[in-house]
Amino acid sequence: VFLQTSAGPTSFRLTEKFILLLVFSAFITLCFGAIFFLPDSSKLLSGVFFHSPAVETNTRTGPDSGDSGSAGNDERVLAKIRKDHEKALLEAKDTLQKRPEELNQEIMNDKAKVAKDSMDQDGKDANNLPVVQYQRPPGATGHEPLDPETRDRRTKIKEMMKHAWDSYRRYAWGSNELRPVSKQGHSSNLFGSIKGATIVDALDTLYIMEMFEEFDAATDWVDKNLDFKVNAEVSVFEVNIRFVGGLLSAYYLSGKEVFRRKAVELGEKLLPAFKTPTGIPWALLNLKSGIGRNWPWASGGSSILAEYGTLHLEFMHLSKLSGNPEFAQKVMNIRKVLNRLDKPQGLYPNYLNPNSGQWGQHHVSVGGLGDSFYEYLLKAWLMSDKSDEEGKKMYYDALQAIETNLMRKSSSGLTYIAEWKGGLLEHKMGHLTCFAGGMIALGADGAPSDKTGHQMELAAEIARTCHESYSRTGKYMFTPTCRF
Repeated sequence: VFLQTSAGPTSFRLTEKFILLLVFSAFITLCFGAIFFLPDSSKLLSGVFFHSPAVETNTRTGPDSGDSGSAGNDERVLAKIRKDHEKALLEAKDTLQKRPEELNQEIMNDKAKVAKDSMDQDGKDANNLPVVQYQRPPGATGHEPLDPETRDRRTKIKEMMKHAWDSYRRYAWGSNELRPVSKQGHSSNLFGSIKGATIVDALDTLYIMEMFEEFDAATDWVDKNLDFKVNAEVSVFEVNIRFVGGLLSAYYLSGKEVFRRKAVELGEKLLPAFKTPTGIPWALLNLKSGIGRNWPWASGGSSILAEYGTLHLEFMHLSKLSGNPEFAQKVMNIRKVLNRLDKPQGLYPNYLNPNSGQWGQHHVSVGGLGDSFYEYLLKAWLMSDKSDEEGKKMYYDALQAIETNLMRKSSSGLTYIAEWKGGLLEHKMGHLTCFAGGMIALGADGAPSDKTGHQMELAAEIARTCHESYSRTGKYMFTPTCRF
């Protein structure tokens, strides 16, 4: 037998009691929350429960409060405002009477003070870079040539630069290159997915040509858009000479900190390329993973002379501007490796294995694969204010070996620099070798006095050969390579 009892009208079921209890709890919580967490809740709590006279006095507002101290405070505040206003007027009047150079000096002093104040205990600024006293190089801008013909040539070159820049800005802004026929932007795989190679590479030219409006637009792009946080493989050599070199040149010309900061940031991303048994860097590097490798076609995966030998100038300056000696140590180690090796006939082969530290294929060229290594030896000595004796010796010894073993004269009297393969001369000179005319002329002044005139003659002869090369092949659409 089942017994069923019915609930009376005044009784509640268990679920209903639970809901009522929940509502009541929520109400109590809300009340306490209002008391303790609303603005001035502590004053309200004191006034309601304890009737504190202090609270009542302090919470009065308006003219009826009868607080004479408040009126006194207002008068003191107004007096201070009047005093500050008068002081500001006097300072402005004093500033207007100063000469422009005095104002510029004060601005520089203020900048230095702000930079100093932002330094932390280790002498670093907010970007973890040491404070560097910038000195603008003399003669970069502001001088017109006196010769009318030179002025006209200069104006024409600037017009050509503006035409090229305006076209790039219109059709390919932010890309690495402009394809002039299709009028489209293009980004080379040499730079991975880093963009803006033309912008960075042109910064120093824009500044020197006093195209300051264009320079400011390029600076703004670098500040807001130049990004090295990419998961891509880049050419260490190309990224160094175009991006690091371009940023450093722009910094030294303009003094803008954004260029120093970006250059050091990129330099730090390139350092893993040197993680080889010998310290000779890889040609290719993934900027995210730090994994490097060499071109598979380069004599069994060797590093290339013109690539690992064309880092010295930028990396020395990266150490100077960052306070990090590691950049300089990496490129100085390259010299140590090269100086330890036996060089055939005093020549530098184009390939060097970064694992074994031994030469690869014995191919020597002052053109492609070798060219800028020799240029950087000379310029490293000049950049050091001629104190880099090691760089000087390496350059002049190499030049002597080149003259003895590679320089020859054709039957028509043209001096050329041949290539050397395994002890045999290949009598050809590509157009990349033509830089050697300028390089030899640049270094002639530092040669022993009995060789200065001779090296200037060699430079002129190489330049003449290159002129003839272009003159005789100019009607054809290909890169001139002279065979003798």
